Amino acid sequence: MSATTNDNSKSEVALAALEQVIDPEIGLNIVDLGLIYQIDFDEKENKLYCTMTLTTHFCPMGESIVFSVQEALQTTFPDYEILVHLTFDPPWSHERISEKGKAFLNQ
Repeated sequence: MSATTNDNSKSEVALAALEQVIDPEIGLNIVDLGLIYQIDFDEKENKLYCTMTLTTHFCPMGESIVFSVQEALQTTFPDYEILVHLTFDPPWSHERISEKGKAFLNQ
């Protein structure tokens, strides 16, 4: 599954940065895990909006993962204000895992 976006080229750069963020419990990056739902750019306000989820509401590493997302995007887009929105609607499911992620997880 890929994230929706209003800017494909910048979103590719953002997703490449987010591939460096690893879910420490699973060992897979959050992009291939399917945790990133949407990345949008507001050029007038220099804001980057990232909508994401976690595998569960009770993910013990959730705060750390969200912080790492914020940090990765800020490093990659230093002139943007980074706004990360955590949602559980729709809830994450295994169907969101990429083919590359499934291969990594031997699924």
